[in-house]
Amino acid sequence: MPSPIESAAAELEAKATSFVREHRLPGLAAGVVHEGELVWSGAPGFADVASRRSGGTTTLYRIASITKTFTATAIMQLRDEGRLHLDDPVVAHLPELRAAGSPFGAIETVTIRRLLSHESGLMGDPPGTDWSELVYEGDPAANLARAAEIATTVPPSTQQKYSNIGFQLLGETVARASGTPYAQRVRETILDPLGLASTSFEPLAGELAARCATGYAARGFSDDLQRSPAMPAIEAEGGLWSCVGDLARWISAQFTEDVLPAATLAEMHRPRYLGDAAWTEAWGIGWYAVRRASGIWVQHSGGLHGFTSNVCFDPKEKIGAIVLVNGDSSPSGICMDLAEIGRRAVSAAPRPIEAPAPLPPEWGGLLGLYADPEYALLVRVEWRDGKLSLLAAGEDDWRPTLAPTQTADRFVVSPGVRESGEACVFHRRPDGRVASMMVATTSLRRLDPVDQG
Repeated sequence: MPSPIESAAAELEAKATSFVREHRLPGLAAGVVHEGELVWSGAPGFADVASRRSGGTTTLYRIASITKTFTATAIMQLRDEGRLHLDDPVVAHLPELRAAGSPFGAIETVTIRRLLSHESGLMGDPPGTDWSELVYEGDPAANLARAAEIATTVPPSTQQKYSNIGFQLLGETVARASGTPYAQRVRETILDPLGLASTSFEPLAGELAARCATGYAARGFSDDLQRSPAMPAIEAEGGLWSCVGDLARWISAQFTEDVLPAATLAEMHRPRYLGDAAWTEAWGIGWYAVRRASGIWVQHSGGLHGFTSNVCFDPKEKIGAIVLVNGDSSPSGICMDLAEIGRRAVSAAPRPIEAPAPLPPEWGGLLGLYADPEYALLVRVEWRDGKLSLLAAGEDDWRPTLAPTQTADRFVVSPGVRESGEACVFHRRPDGRVASMMVATTSLRRLDPVDQG
Protein backbone atom coordinates (compact mmCIF):
# COMPACT_ATOMS: atom_id res chain seq x y z
CA MET A 1 0.00 0.00 0.00
CA PRO A 2 1.46 3.44 -0.92
CA SER A 3 2.47 5.61 2.00
CA PRO A 4 0.43 8.79 2.54
CA ILE A 5 3.77 10.61 2.80
CA GLU A 6 4.24 10.15 -0.95
CA SER A 7 1.61 12.87 -1.43
CA ALA A 8 3.93 15.30 0.37
CA ALA A 9 7.00 14.55 -1.77
CA ALA A 10 7.01 17.95 -3.49
CA GLU A 11 6.76 19.80 -0.19
CA LEU A 12 9.56 17.70 1.31
CA GLU A 13 11.81 18.28 -1.70
CA ALA A 14 11.15 22.03 -1.61
CA LYS A 15 11.91 22.22 2.12
CA ALA A 16 15.21 20.36 1.75
CA THR A 17 16.28 22.37 -1.31
CA SER A 18 15.43 25.66 0.38
CA PHE A 19 17.59 24.70 3.37
CA VAL A 20 20.61 24.06 1.11
CA ARG A 21 20.14 27.38 -0.68
CA GLU A 22 19.46 29.53 2.38
CA HIS A 23 22.47 28.19 4.26
CA ARG A 24 24.83 28.15 1.27
CA LEU A 25 25.57 24.48 1.70
CA PRO A 26 27.22 22.13 -0.80
CA GLY A 27 24.35 19.67 -0.39
CA LEU A 28 22.55 17.21 1.84
CA ALA A 29 20.90 13.82 1.81
CA ALA A 30 17.61 13.39 3.64
CA GLY A 31 14.88 10.86 4.21
CA VAL A 32 11.57 10.32 5.99
CA VAL A 33 10.73 7.01 7.66
CA HIS A 34 7.27 5.66 8.47
CA GLU A 35 6.29 2.28 9.89
CA GLY A 36 9.75 0.85 9.26
CA GLU A 37 10.08 2.02 5.65
CA LEU A 38 12.05 4.81 4.00
CA VAL A 39 9.09 6.45 2.26
CA TRP A 40 10.79 9.58 0.89
CA SER A 41 14.35 10.61 0.16
CA GLY A 42 16.03 13.55 -1.49
CA ALA A 43 19.54 14.87 -2.04
CA PRO A 44 19.61 18.47 -3.30
CA GLY A 45 23.05 19.86 -4.08
CA PHE A 46 26.22 17.83 -4.32
CA ALA A 47 28.04 15.13 -2.38
CA ASP A 48 31.19 16.35 -4.15
CA VAL A 49 31.20 19.80 -5.72
CA ALA A 50 34.25 19.41 -7.95
CA SER A 51 32.89 16.36 -9.76
CA ARG A 52 29.26 17.50 -9.51
CA ARG A 53 28.46 14.15 -7.93
CA SER A 54 25.02 14.03 -6.37
CA GLY A 55 24.21 12.36 -3.08
CA GLY A 56 21.62 9.69 -2.44
CA THR A 57 20.40 7.09 0.01
CA THR A 58 23.64 5.10 -0.23
CA THR A 59 26.07 8.03 -0.03
CA LEU A 60 28.13 7.90 3.17
CA TYR A 61 28.43 10.88 5.50
CA ARG A 62 30.23 11.15 8.78
CA ILE A 63 27.43 11.01 11.40
CA ALA A 64 29.66 12.07 14.30
CA SER A 65 27.81 12.11 17.64
CA ILE A 66 24.84 10.13 16.35
CA THR A 67 27.35 7.32 17.03
CA LYS A 68 26.57 7.88 20.71
CA THR A 69 23.12 6.34 20.20
CA PHE A 70 24.82 3.13 19.03
CA THR A 71 27.20 3.20 22.01
CA ALA A 72 24.27 3.69 24.39
CA THR A 73 22.46 0.77 22.74
CA ALA A 74 25.53 -1.44 23.24
CA ILE A 75 25.57 -0.49 26.93
CA MET A 76 21.87 -1.27 27.30
CA GLN A 77 22.33 -4.66 25.65
CA LEU A 78 25.01 -5.49 28.23
CA ARG A 79 22.76 -4.23 31.02
CA ASP A 80 19.94 -6.47 29.80
CA GLU A 81 22.40 -9.39 29.67
CA GLY A 82 23.31 -8.76 33.32
CA ARG A 83 26.93 -7.84 32.62
CA LEU A 84 26.68 -4.37 34.13
CA HIS A 85 24.24 -2.07 35.90
CA LEU A 86 23.50 1.50 34.88
CA ASP A 87 24.21 2.71 38.41
CA ASP A 88 27.63 1.07 38.49
CA PRO A 89 30.44 3.55 39.13
CA VAL A 90 32.52 3.68 35.97
CA VAL A 91 35.63 2.92 38.05
CA ALA A 92 34.15 -0.52 38.72
CA HIS A 93 34.81 -1.27 35.04
CA LEU A 94 37.69 1.15 34.37
CA PRO A 95 39.78 1.16 37.59
CA GLU A 96 42.35 3.51 36.04
CA LEU A 97 39.75 6.28 36.35
CA ARG A 98 40.25 6.30 40.12
CA ALA A 99 43.12 8.72 39.52
CA ALA A 100 40.74 11.27 37.97
CA GLY A 101 39.94 14.49 39.78
CA SER A 102 36.60 14.56 41.59
CA PRO A 103 36.24 17.82 43.55
CA PHE A 104 32.46 17.36 44.08
CA GLY A 105 32.54 14.01 45.82
CA ALA A 106 33.87 10.51 45.36
CA ILE A 107 34.74 9.42 41.82
CA GLU A 108 32.01 6.79 42.25
CA THR A 109 29.49 9.56 41.50
CA VAL A 110 30.50 9.18 37.84
CA THR A 111 28.13 6.33 36.97
CA ILE A 112 27.27 4.67 33.69
CA ARG A 113 23.75 6.11 33.84
CA ARG A 114 25.02 9.67 34.35
CA LEU A 115 27.47 9.36 31.47
CA LEU A 116 24.71 8.08 29.19
CA SER A 117 22.61 11.16 29.97
CA HIS A 118 25.46 13.71 30.07
CA GLU A 119 24.85 14.51 33.75
CA SER A 120 28.01 13.11 35.33
CA GLY A 121 29.74 16.51 35.39
CA LEU A 122 32.74 15.01 33.58
CA MET A 123 34.83 17.33 31.40
CA GLY A 124 33.78 17.62 27.78
CA ASP A 125 36.79 16.31 25.84
CA PRO A 126 39.99 14.33 26.40
CA PRO A 127 42.94 16.13 28.01
CA GLY A 128 44.85 18.33 25.56
CA THR A 129 42.03 18.59 23.00
CA ASP A 130 42.24 21.53 20.61
CA TRP A 131 39.52 21.36 17.98
CA SER A 132 40.90 24.37 16.07
CA GLU A 133 44.12 22.43 15.47
CA LEU A 134 42.39 19.03 15.23
CA VAL A 135 44.26 17.77 18.27
CA TYR A 136 42.16 15.01 19.80
CA GLU A 137 43.06 11.75 21.52
CA GLY A 138 40.59 9.11 20.46
CA ASP A 139 42.27 6.15 22.16
CA PRO A 140 40.67 5.46 25.55
CA ALA A 141 43.76 3.53 26.72
CA ALA A 142 45.92 6.60 26.11
CA ASN A 143 43.50 8.82 28.01
CA LEU A 144 43.14 6.40 30.91
CA ALA A 145 46.96 6.33 31.14
CA ARG A 146 46.74 10.04 31.98
CA ALA A 147 43.58 9.77 34.08
CA ALA A 148 44.93 12.27 36.59
CA GLU A 149 44.23 14.93 33.94
CA ILE A 150 40.58 13.88 33.67
CA ALA A 151 38.12 15.47 36.10
CA THR A 152 34.54 16.39 36.84
CA THR A 153 34.02 20.11 36.31
CA VAL A 154 30.50 20.57 37.69
CA PRO A 155 28.61 18.63 40.38
CA PRO A 156 26.81 15.56 39.00
CA SER A 157 23.09 15.71 38.23
CA THR A 158 22.96 19.51 38.41
CA GLN A 159 22.99 20.35 34.71
CA GLN A 160 23.52 18.93 31.25
CA LYS A 161 27.28 18.73 30.71
CA TYR A 162 27.93 17.21 27.28
CA SER A 163 30.92 14.89 27.41
CA ASN A 164 32.69 13.29 24.48
CA ILE A 165 35.24 11.68 26.73
CA GLY A 166 32.36 10.29 28.79
CA PHE A 167 31.11 8.34 25.78
CA GLN A 168 34.64 7.33 24.89
CA LEU A 169 34.84 5.76 28.35
CA LEU A 170 31.46 4.10 27.79
CA GLY A 171 32.89 2.54 24.63
CA GLU A 172 35.78 1.14 26.65
CA THR A 173 33.28 -0.13 29.20
CA VAL A 174 31.48 -1.97 26.39
CA ALA A 175 34.78 -3.56 25.34
CA ARG A 176 35.74 -4.71 28.83
CA ALA A 177 32.30 -5.88 29.93
CA SER A 178 31.80 -7.87 26.72
CA GLY A 179 35.37 -9.08 26.29
CA THR A 180 35.22 -7.86 22.68
CA PRO A 181 36.75 -4.75 21.08
CA TYR A 182 34.17 -1.95 20.99
CA ALA A 183 33.84 -1.64 17.19
CA GLN A 184 33.58 -5.41 16.79
CA ARG A 185 30.91 -5.63 19.49
CA VAL A 186 28.83 -2.90 17.81
CA ARG A 187 29.21 -4.64 14.45
CA GLU A 188 28.21 -8.05 15.80
CA THR A 189 25.28 -7.04 18.00
CA ILE A 190 23.83 -3.98 16.24
CA LEU A 191 25.04 -3.28 12.71
CA ASP A 192 25.00 -6.82 11.31
CA PRO A 193 21.66 -7.87 12.88
CA LEU A 194 20.02 -4.77 11.38
CA GLY A 195 21.70 -5.16 7.99
CA LEU A 196 23.56 -1.84 8.28
CA ALA A 197 26.25 -2.85 5.82
CA SER A 198 27.02 0.76 4.87
CA THR A 199 27.60 1.91 8.44
CA SER A 200 31.19 1.59 9.61
CA PHE A 201 34.05 2.96 11.62
CA GLU A 202 37.28 3.97 9.91
CA PRO A 203 39.23 2.71 8.11
CA LEU A 204 36.45 2.30 5.58
CA ALA A 205 36.60 -0.57 3.10
CA GLY A 206 37.37 0.52 -0.46
CA GLU A 207 33.80 0.16 -1.70
CA LEU A 208 32.47 2.23 1.20
CA ALA A 209 35.19 4.88 0.85
CA ALA A 210 34.23 5.33 -2.80
CA ARG A 211 30.68 6.27 -1.75
CA CYS A 212 31.69 8.95 0.79
CA ALA A 213 30.57 12.52 0.41
CA THR A 214 33.28 15.17 0.56
CA GLY A 215 33.24 17.20 3.75
CA TYR A 216 33.57 20.98 3.40
CA ALA A 217 34.60 23.64 5.88
CA ALA A 218 32.23 26.42 6.87
CA ARG A 219 32.02 29.23 4.34
CA GLY A 220 33.65 32.40 5.53
CA PHE A 221 33.35 35.50 3.37
CA SER A 222 33.12 33.73 0.02
CA ASP A 223 31.08 31.09 -1.75
CA ASP A 224 34.30 29.18 -2.38
CA LEU A 225 34.34 25.83 -0.60
CA GLN A 226 37.39 24.31 1.06
CA ARG A 227 37.65 20.63 1.87
CA SER A 228 37.80 19.89 5.57
CA PRO A 229 40.95 18.28 6.93
CA ALA A 230 40.98 14.63 7.96
CA MET A 231 39.81 13.87 11.48
CA PRO A 232 41.91 12.03 14.08
CA ALA A 233 40.86 8.46 14.85
CA ILE A 234 37.69 8.34 16.96
CA GLU A 235 35.18 5.59 17.81
CA ALA A 236 32.49 5.39 20.52
CA GLU A 237 31.88 9.11 20.86
CA GLY A 238 31.52 9.93 17.16
CA GLY A 239 33.38 7.71 14.69
CA LEU A 240 30.68 6.18 12.49
CA TRP A 241 30.01 6.86 8.83
CA SER A 242 26.55 6.00 7.52
CA CYS A 243 23.93 6.81 4.91
CA VAL A 244 20.24 7.68 4.71
CA GLY A 245 19.27 4.10 3.87
CA ASP A 246 21.02 2.62 6.91
CA LEU A 247 19.86 5.35 9.27
CA ALA A 248 16.29 4.73 8.12
CA ARG A 249 16.74 1.19 9.42
CA TRP A 250 18.28 2.57 12.62
CA ILE A 251 15.23 4.76 13.22
CA SER A 252 12.98 1.79 12.42
CA ALA A 253 14.85 -0.26 15.04
CA GLN A 254 13.59 2.23 17.63
CA PHE A 255 10.07 0.94 16.94
CA THR A 256 10.82 -2.80 16.95
CA GLU A 257 12.58 -5.32 19.17
CA ASP A 258 15.32 -6.22 16.69
CA VAL A 259 18.22 -5.18 18.95
CA LEU A 260 16.55 -4.19 22.23
CA PRO A 261 13.26 -5.11 23.92
CA ALA A 262 10.48 -2.54 23.80
CA ALA A 263 10.77 -1.73 27.51
CA THR A 264 14.49 -0.91 27.15
CA LEU A 265 13.85 1.28 24.10
CA ALA A 266 11.16 3.18 26.00
CA GLU A 267 13.60 3.60 28.89
CA MET A 268 16.15 5.15 26.54
CA HIS A 269 13.66 7.48 24.83
CA ARG A 270 11.99 8.62 28.06
CA PRO A 271 13.24 11.99 29.45
CA ARG A 272 15.40 11.78 32.57
CA TYR A 273 15.75 15.51 33.21
CA LEU A 274 15.00 18.85 31.58
CA GLY A 275 17.80 20.47 29.65
CA ASP A 276 16.61 24.08 29.62
CA ALA A 277 14.54 26.53 31.64
CA ALA A 278 11.88 26.72 28.92
CA TRP A 279 11.16 22.96 29.25
CA THR A 280 11.68 22.52 25.49
CA GLU A 281 14.56 20.02 25.74
CA ALA A 282 14.99 16.90 27.83
CA TRP A 283 17.74 14.29 28.05
CA GLY A 284 17.15 10.55 28.03
CA ILE A 285 19.60 7.64 27.78
CA GLY A 286 21.75 8.11 24.70
CA TRP A 287 19.01 10.29 23.14
CA TYR A 288 17.47 13.67 23.87
CA ALA A 289 14.06 15.09 23.05
CA VAL A 290 12.89 18.46 21.74
CA ARG A 291 9.39 19.81 22.29
CA ARG A 292 7.79 21.78 19.48
CA ALA A 293 4.26 23.09 19.10
CA SER A 294 3.50 20.05 16.96
CA GLY A 295 4.80 17.57 19.51
CA ILE A 296 7.97 15.97 20.87
CA TRP A 297 10.79 14.56 18.75
CA VAL A 298 13.37 12.15 20.16
CA GLN A 299 16.65 12.79 18.39
CA HIS A 300 20.41 13.17 18.23
CA SER A 301 22.63 15.48 16.22
CA GLY A 302 26.21 15.10 15.07
CA GLY A 303 28.91 17.47 13.98
CA LEU A 304 32.59 17.04 13.12
CA HIS A 305 34.74 19.00 10.71
CA GLY A 306 33.08 18.88 7.29
CA PHE A 307 29.83 17.17 8.33
CA THR A 308 26.67 17.87 10.35
CA SER A 309 23.71 15.55 10.85
CA ASN A 310 20.51 14.82 12.72
CA VAL A 311 18.03 11.99 13.11
CA CYS A 312 14.67 12.45 14.85
CA PHE A 313 11.59 10.30 15.43
CA ASP A 314 8.24 10.03 17.17
CA PRO A 315 8.00 6.58 18.82
CA LYS A 316 4.21 6.75 19.08
CA GLU A 317 3.51 7.54 15.44
CA LYS A 318 6.53 5.52 14.22
CA ILE A 319 7.71 8.31 11.98
CA GLY A 320 11.11 9.98 11.73
CA ALA A 321 13.57 11.80 9.51
CA ILE A 322 17.27 11.92 8.65
CA VAL A 323 19.36 14.86 7.44
CA LEU A 324 23.04 14.42 6.51
CA VAL A 325 24.98 17.51 5.42
CA ASN A 326 28.52 17.64 4.04
CA GLY A 327 29.04 21.15 5.38
CA ASP A 328 28.54 23.33 8.43
CA SER A 329 24.89 23.70 9.50
CA SER A 330 22.37 23.19 12.30
CA PRO A 331 20.26 20.36 10.86
CA SER A 332 18.03 19.65 13.85
CA GLY A 333 15.38 22.16 12.76
CA ILE A 334 15.16 21.04 9.14
CA CYS A 335 15.10 17.40 10.24
CA MET A 336 12.09 18.04 12.50
CA ASP A 337 10.49 20.09 9.71
CA LEU A 338 10.69 17.13 7.34
CA ALA A 339 9.39 14.74 9.99
CA GLU A 340 6.48 17.08 10.75
CA ILE A 341 5.52 17.28 7.07
CA GLY A 342 5.44 13.49 7.06
CA ARG A 343 3.44 13.31 10.26
CA ARG A 344 0.84 15.75 8.93
CA ALA A 345 0.46 13.67 5.78
CA VAL A 346 -0.02 10.52 7.83
CA SER A 347 -2.51 12.21 10.17
CA ALA A 348 -4.58 13.46 7.21
CA ALA A 349 -4.87 9.99 5.68
CA PRO A 350 -7.61 7.61 6.86
CA ARG A 351 -6.25 4.81 9.01
CA PRO A 352 -7.17 1.23 8.15
CA ILE A 353 -9.45 -0.60 10.53
CA GLU A 354 -7.71 -3.58 12.09
CA ALA A 355 -9.26 -6.52 13.88
CA PRO A 356 -8.66 -6.32 17.64
CA ALA A 357 -6.36 -8.83 19.31
CA PRO A 358 -8.38 -11.65 20.91
CA LEU A 359 -8.85 -11.70 24.68
CA PRO A 360 -7.00 -14.62 26.31
CA PRO A 361 -9.82 -16.87 27.62
CA GLU A 362 -8.32 -17.20 31.07
CA TRP A 363 -8.56 -13.42 31.57
CA GLY A 364 -12.23 -13.07 30.67
CA GLY A 365 -13.37 -13.39 34.29
CA LEU A 366 -11.08 -10.52 35.35
CA LEU A 367 -12.89 -7.87 33.31
CA GLY A 368 -15.42 -5.63 34.99
CA LEU A 369 -15.90 -2.93 37.62
CA TYR A 370 -13.96 -2.72 40.89
CA ALA A 371 -14.51 -0.22 43.69
CA ASP A 372 -12.94 1.16 46.85
CA PRO A 373 -16.05 2.31 48.81
CA GLU A 374 -14.07 4.40 51.30
CA TYR A 375 -12.67 6.71 48.61
CA ALA A 376 -15.52 6.26 46.10
CA LEU A 377 -12.93 4.99 43.64
CA LEU A 378 -14.26 3.09 40.64
CA VAL A 379 -11.85 1.22 38.35
CA ARG A 380 -12.62 -0.63 35.12
CA VAL A 381 -10.58 -3.66 34.08
CA GLU A 382 -10.77 -3.86 30.29
CA TRP A 383 -9.17 -5.67 27.39
CA ARG A 384 -8.14 -2.69 25.24
CA ASP A 385 -5.71 -2.45 22.32
CA GLY A 386 -4.40 -5.93 23.04
CA LYS A 387 -3.58 -5.25 26.68
CA LEU A 388 -5.23 -5.77 30.05
CA SER A 389 -5.84 -2.17 31.14
CA LEU A 390 -7.07 -0.26 34.18
CA LEU A 391 -9.18 2.87 33.77
CA ALA A 392 -10.50 5.09 36.55
CA ALA A 393 -13.33 7.59 36.22
CA GLY A 394 -12.01 11.15 36.24
CA GLU A 395 -8.36 10.00 36.00
CA ASP A 396 -7.57 10.34 32.30
CA ASP A 397 -3.80 10.36 32.91
CA TRP A 398 -3.89 7.11 34.89
CA ARG A 399 -4.22 4.23 32.45
CA PRO A 400 -1.83 1.49 33.54
CA THR A 401 -1.56 -1.82 31.74
CA LEU A 402 -0.87 -5.17 33.35
CA ALA A 403 1.89 -7.57 32.30
CA PRO A 404 1.26 -11.25 33.12
CA THR A 405 3.57 -13.31 35.32
CA GLN A 406 4.02 -17.06 35.54
CA THR A 407 1.46 -17.13 38.36
CA ALA A 408 -2.23 -17.18 37.41
CA ASP A 409 -4.16 -14.04 38.39
CA ARG A 410 -0.92 -12.21 39.28
CA PHE A 411 0.29 -9.32 37.10
CA VAL A 412 2.87 -6.55 37.22
CA VAL A 413 1.93 -2.91 36.58
CA SER A 414 3.74 -1.68 33.48
CA PRO A 415 5.96 1.47 33.48
CA GLY A 416 4.51 4.97 33.42
CA VAL A 417 2.46 5.31 36.61
CA ARG A 418 3.03 5.51 40.35
CA GLU A 419 2.33 1.81 40.83
CA SER A 420 4.80 0.69 38.13
CA GLY A 421 6.65 -2.52 38.90
CA GLU A 422 4.29 -3.48 41.71
CA ALA A 423 1.89 -6.39 41.74
CA CYS A 424 -1.75 -6.48 40.73
CA VAL A 425 -3.31 -9.64 42.15
CA PHE A 426 -6.86 -10.88 41.56
CA HIS A 427 -8.49 -12.90 44.36
CA ARG A 428 -11.26 -15.45 43.73
CA ARG A 429 -14.12 -16.91 45.72
CA PRO A 430 -14.32 -20.67 46.32
CA ASP A 431 -16.59 -20.96 43.27
CA GLY A 432 -13.86 -19.42 41.04
CA ARG A 433 -15.45 -16.02 40.51
CA VAL A 434 -13.19 -12.99 41.03
CA ALA A 435 -13.97 -11.22 44.31
CA SER A 436 -11.39 -8.42 44.38
CA MET A 437 -8.06 -7.17 43.15
CA MET A 438 -5.08 -5.67 44.95
CA VAL A 439 -3.23 -3.00 42.93
CA ALA A 440 0.05 -2.31 44.74
CA THR A 441 -1.28 -1.42 48.21
CA THR A 442 -4.90 -0.66 47.29
CA SER A 443 -7.62 -3.31 47.46
CA LEU A 444 -10.71 -2.94 45.27
CA ARG A 445 -13.86 -5.06 45.51
CA ARG A 446 -15.39 -6.45 42.35
CA LEU A 447 -18.91 -5.20 41.63
CA ASP A 448 -21.00 -8.07 40.29
CA PRO A 449 -24.35 -7.60 38.57
CA VAL A 450 -27.23 -7.98 41.02
CA ASP A 451 -28.45 -11.24 39.47
CA GLN A 452 -25.06 -12.82 40.20
CA GLY A 453 -24.99 -11.89 43.85
